Amino acid sequence: MKFQDLLAYRKSFDLAMRIFELTKSFPKEERYSLTDQVRRSSRSVSINISEAYRKRSYPKHFVSKLTDSDSENSETQGWLEFSLACNYIDQPTFEELIKVSDEVGRLIYYMINNPGKFGAK
Repeated sequence: MKFQDLLAYRKSFDLAMRIFELTKSFPKEERYSLTDQVRRSSRSVSINISEAYRKRSYPKHFVSKLTDSDSENSETQGWLEFSLACNYIDQPTFEELIKVSDEVGRLIYYMINNPGKFGAK
């Protein structure tokens, strides 16, 4: 199995790409702040999952990278709240993105609590 086969990776990657497309319409003055931050944090979720998978032979490292991924997922939710408050996204879009982010969080939490199912020794 490859890290790209992990459901948490696929869903987080798709979410990051949705955020990327959505933030193309954000104001130019947000380019180096909110736009950049929400893109970085959303991408970090899947990247940390991929790094964790490569470290699965070392359970503590595996879990550590997954907790980093979970933290980035929470950060993404915070930036989405700012996006909503600034009226850059509407309520239905916000709720849809948060729903996917929550699902990613549950998948990461499952991996953290069941490292042996993902090849960790």
